[in-house]
Amino acid sequence: MYKFFVRPFLFLYNPEEAHYRTFEMIRFLFKLPLFNYLFSKYYRVTDKKLAKTVAGLHFPNPVGLAAGMDKNGNLINYWSSMGFGFVEIGTVTPLPQAGNETPRLFRLPKDNALINRMGFNNDGQIEVAKRLAKRHSHIIVGGNIGKNKITPNEDAIHDYLSCFNSLYNYVHYFVVNVSSPNTPNLRELQEKEPLKELLWALQKANHTKPEEKPIFLKIAPDLTDSQLDDIIEIVQETKIAGVVATNTTLSRNGLKTDPEIINVIGAGGLSGQPIKKRSTEVIRYLAQKSGKSFAIIGVGGIHSAEDALEKLEAGADLVQLYTGLVYEGPGLVRNINKTLLRKQALQN
Repeated sequence: MYKFFVRPFLFLYNPEEAHYRTFEMIRFLFKLPLFNYLFSKYYRVTDKKLAKTVAGLHFPNPVGLAAGMDKNGNLINYWSSMGFGFVEIGTVTPLPQAGNETPRLFRLPKDNALINRMGFNNDGQIEVAKRLAKRHSHIIVGGNIGKNKITPNEDAIHDYLSCFNSLYNYVHYFVVNVSSPNTPNLRELQEKEPLKELLWALQKANHTKPEEKPIFLKIAPDLTDSQLDDIIEIVQETKIAGVVATNTTLSRNGLKTDPEIINVIGAGGLSGQPIKKRSTEVIRYLAQKSGKSFAIIGVGGIHSAEDALEKLEAGADLVQLYTGLVYEGPGLVRNINKTLLRKQALQN
């Protein structure tokens, strides 16, 4: 139903407007009597065989919502009913910020892809924390944190620590985002020394808390093998929980969309099917070279159950959806979980 009725309607609007209309529609529908129950009955696959324990957290199923979709936790009470085992909010920054100028989100239907240069638009840590404090869903929540655009890189640690402390009581794990291409100079924080300094600072703060929260590092798909080796060394040295692989790419190679359209769109991170292969390559490299010494959350180009299986077989412990959800709808979550159960049944 989604691909034949809902998606064509939403695609009549520009991508960002369609995003907000979708959120309004979800909020409205879930207030209707029995809707939540019926929707959950169809889309949510509940089976103990899907459960996984990763980084000390118990996930009812391995399919999560990637950061960027629900930046501010506005729909935090509803994602579980759509079948997700966990959800990652953000990227959250200390101060609220509007993000980059519009238009800043673009569809590439021929490629089943998106290009975005949102620029960490969010309500800020205080408002997001207030919203999370009022939630009634028990879904596992990850907090993806970043720095404000106006904060120079030399002061970035302060921003990340501020978000960590503000969200600590309301999320189950953290993701350090230093890989978005849409905040000027942010990716410089992926360099070995500044990244070590940042992660050590967060771990030091983590050790002072009553209960340590797992910390993941979200990395770009554009890193070289040498840089990935550095990432492995840093993760093992700082003893963070693991890596989210991968963020969006700056590459435009192999796209079916007219190059002139791509040029008009301009800067931004590319997500969706075109990054599926590279994302899986990064996951496999990290898993093999590290000897699976840390957890990996796989994200990038998952548009089918087979795509999700590919990530898991490459070494991912969990997977996340974003662009695939836009193009395929919530049935994708159900299909992945059903396929995982069928595969387990065949193996047993």
